[in-house]
Amino acid sequence: METLVEHGKRDDRGDAGAPGTDSEDGGAAAQAGAAPEVRRGVPAGDGGGDAGAGPEPGADSVPRAEASRAPGAEADPEGAPATEAAHTSAAKTDPEDTPEAGSGTSPDAHPTPESAPGTPAQAPRFARLNRWQADHPQGARVLSRTITVLAAILVVCTLVMPATIVDLGPATFFRLPGEAIVGAAILLALPRKPRVVLAAAGGVVLAALTVLNWLDMGFKQYLGRTFNLVLDWSLLGDAQSYLEDSLGGTATLAATAGLIVLVLLLFAALAYAVVRLSDVLARHSATATRGTLIAGVVWITCSSFGVQLAGVPLAADSAAVTLQSQTERVSDTLKDEAEFQKVAKVDAFGATPPDQLVPDLRGKDMIFTFIESYGRSAIEDPIMAPGVDKTLAVRTEALKKAGYHAKSGWLTSATYGGSSWLGHSTTLSGLWVSNQQRYRTVMASDHLSLTKVFKKSGAWNTVGVMPGVQKAWPEQSFFGLEKVYNAFELGYKGPKFSWSTMPDQYTLEQFQKRVHGKKHDKPMMSEVILTSSHQPWGPIPKMVGWDELGDGSIFKGIEAAGNKPADVIADTTKSRQEYGKSIQYSVTALTEWLERYGTKDTVLVFLGDHQPIARVSGNHASRDVPVSIVAKDPKVLDKIGDWGWSDGLRPAHDAPVWKMNLFRDRFLTAYGSTPHPKKG
Repeated sequence: METLVEHGKRDDRGDAGAPGTDSEDGGAAAQAGAAPEVRRGVPAGDGGGDAGAGPEPGADSVPRAEASRAPGAEADPEGAPATEAAHTSAAKTDPEDTPEAGSGTSPDAHPTPESAPGTPAQAPRFARLNRWQADHPQGARVLSRTITVLAAILVVCTLVMPATIVDLGPATFFRLPGEAIVGAAILLALPRKPRVVLAAAGGVVLAALTVLNWLDMGFKQYLGRTFNLVLDWSLLGDAQSYLEDSLGGTATLAATAGLIVLVLLLFAALAYAVVRLSDVLARHSATATRGTLIAGVVWITCSSFGVQLAGVPLAADSAAVTLQSQTERVSDTLKDEAEFQKVAKVDAFGATPPDQLVPDLRGKDMIFTFIESYGRSAIEDPIMAPGVDKTLAVRTEALKKAGYHAKSGWLTSATYGGSSWLGHSTTLSGLWVSNQQRYRTVMASDHLSLTKVFKKSGAWNTVGVMPGVQKAWPEQSFFGLEKVYNAFELGYKGPKFSWSTMPDQYTLEQFQKRVHGKKHDKPMMSEVILTSSHQPWGPIPKMVGWDELGDGSIFKGIEAAGNKPADVIADTTKSRQEYGKSIQYSVTALTEWLERYGTKDTVLVFLGDHQPIARVSGNHASRDVPVSIVAKDPKVLDKIGDWGWSDGLRPAHDAPVWKMNLFRDRFLTAYGSTPHPKKG
């Protein structure tokens, strides 16, 4: 006797496995027409369904199944007798068995020409799966219900996922998501086709919000801020370059490919999961409606009374909050662009005549140096501070013996954990440059940078030493640098130290040979960037004899014997320890250079650009960075005597803290510059 499955037909709405119609009852019902399967005790429908069953049972499937049922068929394995009354009841209550309200008569309710007698048999799409379901009804039922449970878990977990890594915990995932309750209510009210479309779209939207949530987690962990949907996509390329420098090209390629696959699977899985769950709701609409109402009451009650589970609110709305915050962030970003353009046009010293700019520093060789990731945590964290504080104390004494004195304070950086250029531009422009859009606006403006002040005065030659620059750098014009030495112009033949292209000691030696040590017709104003303390802090260079530096080949053995980046990245404690060592190295290299090559007219201003990432500095660390001014001429430090800064290279804990953008104007004022505002 040829069964419906063997003949490649169905008595429902289209082929098995049609998109969006994964029914947990359909597979078994379709097989119920085969007498051999009935004799094995296959039920016509189980309420939980068979795995992967595509069609939803039609109204005419019940009599066919009953007609083919052998006398004395076994009871349903789950305890429900497989009687005609049970099937009739299921046909009456299943919303998928009758045309949806208001939709008219379904054209799929009538046999198609392909199902007419005499039509050649066609192979079913999932013949093997259907046969397996028929042969293993209990296993199919268990598998189907397992998939449904996993779908529910996936949806709930993505809905209640927190926005920060530190908030991840078991209690977080045992909450009641309000979005699921609202979604269930909407889906229950829709006819089949709109329901499936909306469910699939909802799954895609949820996947997108989950990806944005992951990006927020990563940005908070590394940069201390949330991901900006408008501005931050370009930083993903920088992140990939950083991984290539730290872990190698092969590992980075594998990680990137794996991440792309994961995201694609997430979109597919969530779309499928929401559609599957919507089908379950529709098949059990009465129960689902009651459950949705009860869940809604519970959610409102928990939200109103602030009910918590292990310190976490039981009523969750994480996905809605993510959507709202991203929307507001986009709106704020667009508004900020127009507002900041107006701010950037106002400059207190923009119209100051050249002869009235920093007159009290005339004749001095000025050096502005940024030390990568040099933050307050290096000086005050219990793991890193002992070594760094000892280095600062030793180097303060060494400089004092060489005739130098220093004063130090704190600046609050505009960035955190990365994006060093935001810290550089904030310090030198006097504007709060906290995102990439502001950075582009400032770089395109004629706002007067602190380094450009010296060029405008006509009393200094200007130069930049940038070992981290490995491509065209149009920002040179904004900073007023007549010449820039990038990573390829310093003659380095040694190995890279992870992200850092060369050790700081080598950079400073080349600065001495190419700039500071040469005779010039004017004093020099130099901007020098030191990169050895850039994450991942493995391997770290070591100091060698200044006369042994050569072309940098001496560092090959040091790099080979150092820690592997992957080993440091994987260990938080080790990351903190190695970060502290890198700061000790950079400070030592810089102050030894000053002690060795500085003159009575050398004035060094050095500071950090931002704090290290949260995994090193801590989740609640400030954005403060140390800043120091070092000089032999006592008049230089006397000019800032009223700033309240601490003596030496280590700022006291309670030393004054300024926002980083305030430094430019206070520095210019202290050294005799006369304000002449320029307004756009």
